[in-house]
Amino acid sequence: MRVFLRLLALHRPHAGWLALGVVLSLLTLLANVVLMTTSGWFIAAMGLAGAAGVSINYFTPAAVIRACAIVRTTGRYGERLITHDATLRLLSRLRVWLYGVLEPLAPAALGQERSGGLLSRFTADIDTLDNVYLRILLPISVALLASALFVAWLWWLSPALAVAEAGLLLASGLVLPWLLARNGGLAGERAMAAQERLRADTADALQGLGELVFHGADGEQAARIDRIGRELGAAQLRAERWTSAGQALIVLGAWVALWAMLALVAPQVHAGTRPPAHLAMLALFALASFEAVAPLPLAFRSLGATLASARRLLELADRKPPVPEPTGPAPRVQEYAFRFASVGFRYPGSGKPVLEEIDFTIPDGSRTAIVGPTGAGKSTLLQLMVRFQLPSAGRLSFGGLDIRAWPGEALRERLAVADQNVHLFIGTLRQNLLLARPGASERQLLRACDVARLHDWIDTLPRGLDTEIGEAALRISGGEARRLAIARMLLREAPVLILDEPTEGLDAGSARQLMEGILNLQPRRTLILVTHRLNELPRMDQVILLDRGKVLARGDHATLMSESDAYRALMELRPIGLDVPG
Repeated sequence: MRVFLRLLALHRPHAGWLALGVVLSLLTLLANVVLMTTSGWFIAAMGLAGAAGVSINYFTPAAVIRACAIVRTTGRYGERLITHDATLRLLSRLRVWLYGVLEPLAPAALGQERSGGLLSRFTADIDTLDNVYLRILLPISVALLASALFVAWLWWLSPALAVAEAGLLLASGLVLPWLLARNGGLAGERAMAAQERLRADTADALQGLGELVFHGADGEQAARIDRIGRELGAAQLRAERWTSAGQALIVLGAWVALWAMLALVAPQVHAGTRPPAHLAMLALFALASFEAVAPLPLAFRSLGATLASARRLLELADRKPPVPEPTGPAPRVQEYAFRFASVGFRYPGSGKPVLEEIDFTIPDGSRTAIVGPTGAGKSTLLQLMVRFQLPSAGRLSFGGLDIRAWPGEALRERLAVADQNVHLFIGTLRQNLLLARPGASERQLLRACDVARLHDWIDTLPRGLDTEIGEAALRISGGEARRLAIARMLLREAPVLILDEPTEGLDAGSARQLMEGILNLQPRRTLILVTHRLNELPRMDQVILLDRGKVLARGDHATLMSESDAYRALMELRPIGLDVPG
């Protein structure tokens, strides 16, 4: 119930449109029932009047029938227009809401989540929430209001008729569908679980298709997806059987209600206490009134899946951002230096620290290389710099201010980062580049591509920068994707450049040309380079050697070559107390 109440709170901004949809749906239903009821009475009354040779006022019932037909048609159109428009607006707002939830959590609180699973929540779970109004709130509200009106009208005619109608509506529209939905809930839950696994595995397969094909594992992944799809189909079939049973029971209940009306009204007509035309009128009324509860089996079945999706979304919404945002305006600073003072870091739940007693400064405008074996803590160090994580101990400052005082967006506006995970999107090369600087000119785009050593490759493309790169950039190589990400980084013109393994996957010649272009940037900007390649180290202002979360050595290349055994071993590729990086 708490989850459902929170869902209703998310619908509150559109409450007016949602209420209007309920009113229009109720009017449409009432118009249809009045049309059937009046038609039954009118046809029976006209036949009886003709047999008796008496006149009858047929203008009024004919006008009522025409009016109900018009209301039913226009009301159905208006109801569909209003309810679907409100639902689409709500889904749009929910996606914005969910993005606002996810953005402060990334990446620290989402590191254990599969990208396919997050994508499923952002798309499928949000789409499932359209059931809240269209398949749950709307039909249940209309069913309750309409049933109350029907029973009240019958009570005015005859309490016995009202009790019979209420009992059949309650049993066929509420009790039996609820029991069937409860029994079919396990199948629905299995279907939802299989559907989520199918979406997540399919998304992961598409994102890693190149690697799967390269290693020959694409067939195994396809078989896995096919197996999950079969499980989903079987679970959905079982769930649909329960829903179909509920709908069949409602049809049965409608016909039972019709015969019950005939059985109760016929003696009254025979006794002369009720006009004969009422027999056809009430029989057709009982049959038509069950339209109010016809959508309820689907509503009860949708309730479980909708609440499951809502729980997953609300679980994300309830997570507290591990890196809280400070209040107040962004600070104004004159220089952009990083200073580490006894900085330590450990991940939550981990007993062993990743970084310990990190002390060094990266001056504004300097060139700093961070080297060390895999697992030394280089990536964690970068996460602290971009404020994806906060130090567990010590103090990290940027521009003279503690990193905790910087709003994340303001800090990252001053940093241009190219990490190991290249994120490219479906579209053209130009569109991917313009993400970094929407107003960039053709000259600026080509200049960034030239520094990233992409110009020769772009010249070979038939459409140049307007070439499509395809899903997950499968139409370009890994090296081209990495250089494209670097060109996008350079377009930002931020005062600090952070590159994590920028030459990974490139041949020696391409790597040398790329680094030459970056190191010769004018005007000179602060450059922080995490690398396993050692050729550029002599050109750096300082080199920081990490191992097991600690700084083994720090200084320029010449100083370290003369004073640090570990650094000399690294340069000579001889392991002396230090794992040789690959």
